[in-house]
Amino acid sequence: MVNRFMKKNIKVMARGYAHNVSSTIRGYLSVLLMVVLFSCSESDVVPDPQPDQGILKDVELVYSASASQIRILSQLSGLNLDVNEFDYDVDIYRITYETSFKGTDITASGLVVLPKTNDPVAMLSFQHGTLTVEADAPSNFSASDSDALTNALLYGSLSSSGFITVIPDYLGFGASSSVLHPYYVEEYTASSVVDMLQAAKELADEKDIRFNTKLFLAGYSEGGYATMAAHKAIEANPLEGFELRASFAGSGAYDITGMQEYLFTQETYDDPYYVAYVAQSYAETYDFSSLLTDFFKGPYYERIPSLFDGQKSAEQIDAQLTTVIADLIQDDLAANLNTEQKYTYLRDSFEDNSLTDWVPGVKLFLYHGESDLTVPYQNSLDTYNALLSNGASPDVLSLIPLEGSHGTAVTPYILDFVPRLWTLR
Repeated sequence: MVNRFMKKNIKVMARGYAHNVSSTIRGYLSVLLMVVLFSCSESDVVPDPQPDQGILKDVELVYSASASQIRILSQLSGLNLDVNEFDYDVDIYRITYETSFKGTDITASGLVVLPKTNDPVAMLSFQHGTLTVEADAPSNFSASDSDALTNALLYGSLSSSGFITVIPDYLGFGASSSVLHPYYVEEYTASSVVDMLQAAKELADEKDIRFNTKLFLAGYSEGGYATMAAHKAIEANPLEGFELRASFAGSGAYDITGMQEYLFTQETYDDPYYVAYVAQSYAETYDFSSLLTDFFKGPYYERIPSLFDGQKSAEQIDAQLTTVIADLIQDDLAANLNTEQKYTYLRDSFEDNSLTDWVPGVKLFLYHGESDLTVPYQNSLDTYNALLSNGASPDVLSLIPLEGSHGTAVTPYILDFVPRLWTLR
């Protein structure tokens, strides 16, 4: 259940692009900043003329970088990717767009990176992993924040290789931070991604970037779930002017019911904030007034509502919970969730948000670390088998095991999906 493209910046994929930047990355970033490799600074930023139709609302150019700078960044990252693929200079935009939440229009946000080229290019939407801190949302980009700059430029590297790159904040972050992020809620996860794709197309049209209609989706952890949810939604309701070609979903908890069953068999779970996040999200999204007291023992059900305020890190939230499942989960729920009528609402919400009830007709690559204890490999295996049983073709659906845990499998995920993406664009 769960953004940083390599260690902190590889862990930001596993966790929202979050913590532990390696000394190598800090070193190269310092060098890049010291020699002023980048062509734009925050002082240069000016708002763009605003669009007056469609769902795209505000647009702001926040950074620009050259292809040569991106090639240096890639070489110093330690990722073994072909830097000759990075051909285009890029512009990074912060945008807001219109979507909906619980029957009401709401403004959401994210980043869009446009390559500077007259060549037709594809679009890639990359969905980040779990965030709890509002400042970490992609659209809260600041050129003075070295980690945010690194992440934005790593997204920019994908654009430099010939893609319009879309990075949604998701609902609950950026422009929509007034609501709690609907964590692992299929409907709003998918719609926030799909609506941003349309807003990004509007921006590309406005900037005379030629979108060739080819669409790709990728993401890791919660981003993997968001990728599959958006893929499912697009196949069900195709987007005019888009041709979905493939998705690359990494280590998501696609089977929510299976994740619940896994958790209830564990003596301990090292990241209880994930469990609390889902519960608080469902309580608020579906107005389940008794969910927290049904699910958690005291004092935890009393603490949880104040933990997801956009200010507390995953570590800070975990410190207010317990890793001992028997001390966290109500005994009656653990014993009777699958049989008692009073828990039907929970069983139904887990089932409704599990992505096991459809048949993909467009290429879907599933990736998962075989040593993952946060979201077990079995979750992807069960989802893979369920989709095959539903009628998915093995020629369309692939499951690719990775070496590593939830955090360490991010690197092999990147090194496999990016070359595949390049061959399919």
